[in-house]
Amino acid sequence: MKRQLQRIVFTSAVALATSAYGWGADAAYTIAYASFAPVNSAVFIADADASHARVLVGSPLLDANPSFSPDGQWVLFTSRRDGSADIYRAHPDGKGLDRLTNHPAFDDQAVMSPDGKRVAFVSSRSGQADVWILELTGRRLHNLTNHPGGDYRPAWSPDGQWIAFTSDRDSDGARAHTPTTKGPFGPGQSTQIYIIRADGSGLRRLTETRGSAGGACWSPDGKRIVFYEASESEWRTMSRDFQGAAATSQIISVEVATGTRQVLTSGPGRKIAPRWLVDGRVGYIRGDENEKPGARQRVNYRSAGIRFTDGSSGPEGDFSSIDWSPDGKRILFYRELESDWPPVLPAFSPDPHFRLVRTGVFPSYSPDGSKLVAHTAFAGLFRNSMILMDSDGKNRRVIFEHPEKNPVAPAWSPSGDRIAFGLGAYNSGTRSGAESHIVTVSPDGSNLQTLTAGKSNNGFPSWSPDGKRIVYRSADGKRKGLRVLQVESGETTELTSGEWNDNFPAWSPKGDLIVFASDRDGDWELYTIRPDGSALRRLTSEPGNDAHPAWSPDGLWIAFASARGGFKDEIARGIGGAQGAGDIFVMRVDGSDVRRLTDDASEEATPVFVPK
Repeated sequence: MKRQLQRIVFTSAVALATSAYGWGADAAYTIAYASFAPVNSAVFIADADASHARVLVGSPLLDANPSFSPDGQWVLFTSRRDGSADIYRAHPDGKGLDRLTNHPAFDDQAVMSPDGKRVAFVSSRSGQADVWILELTGRRLHNLTNHPGGDYRPAWSPDGQWIAFTSDRDSDGARAHTPTTKGPFGPGQSTQIYIIRADGSGLRRLTETRGSAGGACWSPDGKRIVFYEASESEWRTMSRDFQGAAATSQIISVEVATGTRQVLTSGPGRKIAPRWLVDGRVGYIRGDENEKPGARQRVNYRSAGIRFTDGSSGPEGDFSSIDWSPDGKRILFYRELESDWPPVLPAFSPDPHFRLVRTGVFPSYSPDGSKLVAHTAFAGLFRNSMILMDSDGKNRRVIFEHPEKNPVAPAWSPSGDRIAFGLGAYNSGTRSGAESHIVTVSPDGSNLQTLTAGKSNNGFPSWSPDGKRIVYRSADGKRKGLRVLQVESGETTELTSGEWNDNFPAWSPKGDLIVFASDRDGDWELYTIRPDGSALRRLTSEPGNDAHPAWSPDGLWIAFASARGGFKDEIARGIGGAQGAGDIFVMRVDGSDVRRLTDDASEEATPVFVPK
């Protein structure tokens, strides 16, 4: 019998959890950025039918990815309650909270060994996502996989001799070169299931799918592994938790000794996170039943409920990362607690020089730092309005919306009397087939003025320090590149042009340089150029897209988003979607002294310095 799982809302959960942060209170700089992670989430424990659900541990802060210990006496989970993403454990009654890792890197996806003595988890502390082993006695650590590719979602065999995991090591992963000529800006993820002995020997690739596979779970007898798989295009679609095309995946079982496959499900819809129960059934999270393959529609990319491969249905509702207790009587999952968008929340920074604030996409502050304007949606290519608020997120109101066109990437003028942005049918890329223009409005949303003309795609404006010029991205089907607009006269000059794509320009506060992203050398990197078109200089050279540069108020630092850290989880996990790789970095103006500020499995992007 299915039971509807009601949503449990904690309206003050984030406020309670963040009130004690104090992170970066004395920092020299503050950077606001956008994240596709949930605003907040909690781990829940419930009866097997999902009734009597309750939060496992109070004051959650992005608590996620729970798993039972083999004896059912502990629950492992990830939390940011003390800063960075670390591994914790607690008893099923919520008592005995114990922090198992304490490192500024990303630690996640923990599972306990059958003998209860070790914990396998994913960590980025080696520079990429690897599987690590923690010995609970003595808390000694060992890097099990240690490969430049991304390894994630470990699963112990019942005898404790083997660990199955997901990996993108046979592809370029998030560090792939993705110039626009090759397709989308964000790299796709291609993963397979591997097994390795717990001592690091015997590595073997278990799956040979043409698409991607993930979510490995051993059968109780250790002879088979169940996982989910999807085609390359479906896997990419499944990474999104906002409006997009529907997707399909299937649950597969493979015999470890022979590789013999058995398809356990059929039909359309997203099927993820399979788990073998003690009674021999396989349960999994099922996507929206109303999805239609190939149809672009608004769907629930989190969950419609739990289903079983024997055809029976479990509870309905929002579930992520499910796990059943060893006796099958209880279930763990995590769920988003708050979804108000855009958030304005303090975030952990590993560098005391830089304070972090999480906001909406493409935030922009008034020159005095008292006001903030941002998107109301998760991505620029979807239906957006512009919302104005105090810098602390209070007193919100929509100042601009259009029945057909999309406002994207607002930029406050140096004098504070105008806000420039792109307005059109499509503004996320450099497609010349969709028309958009640079416009300005007053801070109250009135006095709309269109500054560009013609059948071109113009966007991502940035003001010169004196407010007399705007640099922006443009493509008209014949030429594309960066343009400089004289605001009063409307005169436009060409700054860059070529077969490549130049995007996301930002004018330095000193007026002497413009930083921008470009795929001109085959990978998205950051460059600077003088406003007269001279002195082009490449600043970055790491594999993985670099984009969204922003200047510090004193012109000494550049913040940017980069995928150089690689994927840290299966992007088809159903929550925290978008491109799946992207963290916030800062560097000096010459490209030196690069520092990483965020470390997460969800994409983080569009940084901007907050005026002092």
